[in-house]
Amino acid sequence: MTILKSLGYIVALPVILVTIWRASTLGETNFFVPTPALLVEAFAATWFGERIFSDMLPSIGRLIVGVMSAIAIGIVAGLLIGSIKWLRDLTEPVLEFFRAIPPPVLVPVLMLLMGITDSMKVAVIISGCIWPVLLNTIEGVRAIDGVLSDSAHTYGIRGWARVKYLVLPSAGPQIMAGVRQCLSIGLILMVISEMFASSSGLGFTIVQFQRSFAIPEMWSGIVLLGLIGVALSFIFQWTERRVLRWYHGLREVENAV
Repeated sequence: MTILKSLGYIVALPVILVTIWRASTLGETNFFVPTPALLVEAFAATWFGERIFSDMLPSIGRLIVGVMSAIAIGIVAGLLIGSIKWLRDLTEPVLEFFRAIPPPVLVPVLMLLMGITDSMKVAVIISGCIWPVLLNTIEGVRAIDGVLSDSAHTYGIRGWARVKYLVLPSAGPQIMAGVRQCLSIGLILMVISEMFASSSGLGFTIVQFQRSFAIPEMWSGIVLLGLIGVALSFIFQWTERRVLRWYHGLREVENAV
């Protein structure tokens, strides 16, 4: 019953929106807004074929590589900077400078430095995704409870043991908040990087559909991006529940009291 209830909450609003969409397009022919049936037909014809291998899977592969690289770099650098005060004071102005630069602006620069390659597209994703993870990790490390930190020092817990049993669990909720933000940023930058001088990928294909006035196919690409975002959200929630099992358990106990 709980599973059916959860499934009902997930599909209720999309069903309502599609019903409203169908009713508003009933009996009308709008070139720029296809009917649900026409969009489903275009989606199946466009994405259930060779475009899976030529456009969709390469885009998802670049997204995964870029996001995972940004998470790894952000967490490692954030743990280091957050733990060493003089390093944090030294790097803070530079980090704020680069964080303020919109990642899409770096696309022409990276194209000049790296060429029009998959590595360039991955670098664009990393350049935007790293900041929420890095800054949230730094703040999470800084916010570690002083009593717990002193207790760990008193008991001689140092090095990797301190990171594993104190720093990562304490900073975990903020790190995961940064990861959540970086997923949506990564999806946006994946599309933007493929719109510049590219010959494949979801971003390139959607722009080509728009330029050739293949409107239902263009909308089908937008829907596909939305479905990828939903899939990433569910994967993140599943992962977060297991990584922060102790945190959610504590929250449930506190709410029960």
